[in-house]
Amino acid sequence: PSGMIRELASKVQKLYVVEELDPFLEEQIRAMGIEVVGKDRFSILGEFNTRTVATGFGVEQTACAPAPELPARPPVLCAGCPHRGFYHVLKKLKAVVTGDIGCYTLGVLPPLETMDTCICMGASIGNALGMARAMPSDDERPVVAVIGDSTFVHSGITGLIDAVYNGTAATICILDNRTTAMTGGQNHPASGKTLSGAIAPRLDLKSLAKAIGVPDVLEVDPYDLDAVEKALTYAVGTFTPSVVITNRPCVLVDRRAITTPYAIDLTNCTGCSLCLKIGCPAVSMIPVEGSKPRAQINHELCTGCSVCAQICRFDAIRRVE
Repeated sequence: PSGMIRELASKVQKLYVVEELDPFLEEQIRAMGIEVVGKDRFSILGEFNTRTVATGFGVEQTACAPAPELPARPPVLCAGCPHRGFYHVLKKLKAVVTGDIGCYTLGVLPPLETMDTCICMGASIGNALGMARAMPSDDERPVVAVIGDSTFVHSGITGLIDAVYNGTAATICILDNRTTAMTGGQNHPASGKTLSGAIAPRLDLKSLAKAIGVPDVLEVDPYDLDAVEKALTYAVGTFTPSVVITNRPCVLVDRRAITTPYAIDLTNCTGCSLCLKIGCPAVSMIPVEGSKPRAQINHELCTGCSVCAQICRFDAIRRVE
């Protein structure tokens, strides 16, 4: 908006441009004949924070001590996210997992911890192809790539073509949640709607994979942990290019996925904390006088996805009646 920028520049003695990485705005504004201060003060590298910006302005910033006893709040997948159960099962395979850019990248964090690489959009498949070919012959770990539906459409299709063309023994998992969830829920060619929400032809990911020539294409409900385990075990055991597609929409986009919440039966709960290993923000532990802490489920957060109930070994998690 050159008019707004010129108006601002006319009202100040000195104009600064604070932008991360390349001096894009700085160069454009300078090309308008406006004098600006930019990369001679602010680094071309890294992500800015208050300290780096203050340093650029020559301002001394006083560090504040963190608030005492502040609870840790690491970023986690949303309650009811269809990626959670998939990652819980994938972890059992002890595979080399090449990740990609999306909200499912949170699978790298505890307690799921099921991702080894993350570089850029579409790189998961290329990384998987390279690793599958470069790993020593006595390394029996399967190689699995995870990529979201929108990212796959954006820049993963060519990698899958390469996998088939070169006969690479890697499993590509397309985590199809029907949206571009990481950036706010935008539609894309595989969601069946245009960006404005109008109905559009929906790209069929399963048919596309078959058309590319993938020998084995499996579609699975990520909330069904047994089905996910069977699909992944079969796919990595083919020792050929294979594709596993999950088919549940993001719960923030399709509220119909939310059903009756679950609750803890304290008479059966042993406090084993296995339910915490899926990293669901709806599940926590509460102190019990004279005994081990027991699990509890926040009904305001629980979507009724059933993943925690499936992994409980003591039948202590049941639907609210």
